[in-house]
Amino acid sequence: MTAEASSAGWLAPAALADGRAHESLLDGFGRVVDPLFLVDLDGPADPGLLGRATRAARSCDRILVGVTTADRRSGPHDELASALDLALTPYDRIGSGRCFAGTPDPVGDARLLLAAATEAPQAALVLARLLRDTERQSVPAALDAESLAYSALLGGKEFRRWLDRRGPRPLPPAALQPAVLAERIDGRLRVTLNRPERRNAYGREVRDALVEALQVAVLDDTVEQVILDGAGPCFCSGGDLAEFGTAPDLATAHFVRTHAGAGRLLHQIADRLEARLHGSCVGAGIELPAFAGRVVAHPDTTFRLPEVGMGLIPGAGGTVSIPRRIGRWRTLLLALSGRALDAPTAMAWGLVDELVDSPSRRACNQV
Repeated sequence: MTAEASSAGWLAPAALADGRAHESLLDGFGRVVDPLFLVDLDGPADPGLLGRATRAARSCDRILVGVTTADRRSGPHDELASALDLALTPYDRIGSGRCFAGTPDPVGDARLLLAAATEAPQAALVLARLLRDTERQSVPAALDAESLAYSALLGGKEFRRWLDRRGPRPLPPAALQPAVLAERIDGRLRVTLNRPERRNAYGREVRDALVEALQVAVLDDTVEQVILDGAGPCFCSGGDLAEFGTAPDLATAHFVRTHAGAGRLLHQIADRLEARLHGSCVGAGIELPAFAGRVVAHPDTTFRLPEVGMGLIPGAGGTVSIPRRIGRWRTLLLALSGRALDAPTAMAWGLVDELVDSPSRRACNQV
């Protein structure tokens, strides 16, 4: 058993089985109480007890993160771990299935996740529930659910707090050159994000130009391959922060995300699409390319989902595209921690299919 298992925020499987995590989620003022519990996976392994704990975990409204410090490839707690939202384990444990995420310090990372959920409980809970509920939904239905959840959080106090801390920002200047370049040679279409001065931030101009370019491949089945890459120091730095909170209303924001965004189109051409990534890929910078049938990245590429810290969730399709590559459990870790994931780990998890020294140059040579 971990030394911290008796501390606040921790549950033994017996307490989980007895309903401790099912106590009221809200206080009398509608505020979230204990959004996340850490579940000790090093304790006794009575099969009956673990079965009851597993059933309780599957119906729990709170986020449940398992923690083990044991060095083993599999164990009696594995079925319980798969019912949780995530299980943290030492790097040298392979585990059984994608519910396990390796880390040199499972207990330290567990504390980090507990703190993140406590700081933004509404966003964290919406994220965890969405990942569970959309796991087996169709991609269009899951994208709708993500967008509705995102719009709800746009109206929440956690996002408002982030906006207040950020302070007012001027809207980004208009692009002086095409925001997206599209070049077709025979059956290949190369699409390049082209606002390097803003690190290819996924703002309105980039989004609209990307959608226009992708519609060529959607409507023309003689386009046999689509290469998606980015100009400048990184593929895409995520949503343009200067545009956050500028939608005229939350309903309009939902329809823009679902019907004017790139996620649905990328999914439709996934079997013909290869994304080639480099630099710091943040937010939409990994949410969108994760739809691709093949993802190639430079070995120094990093990936990060910072939205929970802003009182939001990934909103460019990331709760749909990323879990279908790495599972809902590791997606939760990536989004709730907000920490960068390196390219070798991304490849081991399946977020990336191949590491290449010059993915953009390779795109130039092949298209």
